[in-house]
Amino acid sequence: MRGRGRGPAPLPGRASRVWRTLGAAFVLLVFVPPLVLLVSGSLTQPGLPPAPTPRLVPDPLTTVGYEQAVELGGLLRASVNSVLVAVVAVPLSVLVASLAGFAMARLAPRTTAAVVAASLVALMVPATALLVPRFAVFRVLGLTDTLVPLVAPALVGTSPLYVLVYYLAFRALPAELYDACLVEDLSPVRTWWRMALPMVRPVTAGLTALTFVLTWSNFLDPLVYVYDRDLFTLPLALRSLSVLDPTNFPVFLAGAVVATVPALVVFVLAQRRLLHTPDRNGR
Repeated sequence: MRGRGRGPAPLPGRASRVWRTLGAAFVLLVFVPPLVLLVSGSLTQPGLPPAPTPRLVPDPLTTVGYEQAVELGGLLRASVNSVLVAVVAVPLSVLVASLAGFAMARLAPRTTAAVVAASLVALMVPATALLVPRFAVFRVLGLTDTLVPLVAPALVGTSPLYVLVYYLAFRALPAELYDACLVEDLSPVRTWWRMALPMVRPVTAGLTALTFVLTWSNFLDPLVYVYDRDLFTLPLALRSLSVLDPTNFPVFLAGAVVATVPALVVFVLAQRRLLHTPDRNGR
């Protein structure tokens, strides 16, 4: 006789933990050694001939590379500019993409199919094909050599991919939840904010981390639109350090560490939400 109180088999949970452990081990093996060598190289004394082989513990150990990176490359000002762009662009991009994705999920099927098809076509357009028309528009508006062109793509969700991801996430929510919101006489905006958005927090965390990394490491747009050195972002500042003499390569590595740390911090903060499945209360 079978017991009625038995729960689900533990195999799926064990298999999930095994795959997560293997994934974490793979990430550590692939990404940790380069990061260790990056930090080690940044702590090497500038001005010395390059070592024939990488050293985990440089001799002498010094932070002069960081001091020269800030002085020669203007990393402090560039970091402030990058933070300013990210603080405005990332939340705005996620907000617009989530609103558009929610609207697509609530449209009629035929209209949704047309919008999805248009979004897929937009994804096929190379980003470089839009540089000339976008540059012409911003130049006519007098916005070149400012940070505005770096933030403007967030007004349309940055990429159609973000909208499609939110659309699939909102579409996967049970229809009963939307019906309950109608019974409670909630407006579409309140339904999006109070019910739908909390239910897809892992998606929001993932897209927030992705948007931050892409915005933080964006090199092409600042190169096209920004000319004043005081408005340089971190990628442009790193480019100026990359032309130093090979004996000063630790200075460039120090700048690379400064540019890498924020992206790692954002990923660590987001990874818990990436692996978290909310309940029906959105927690």
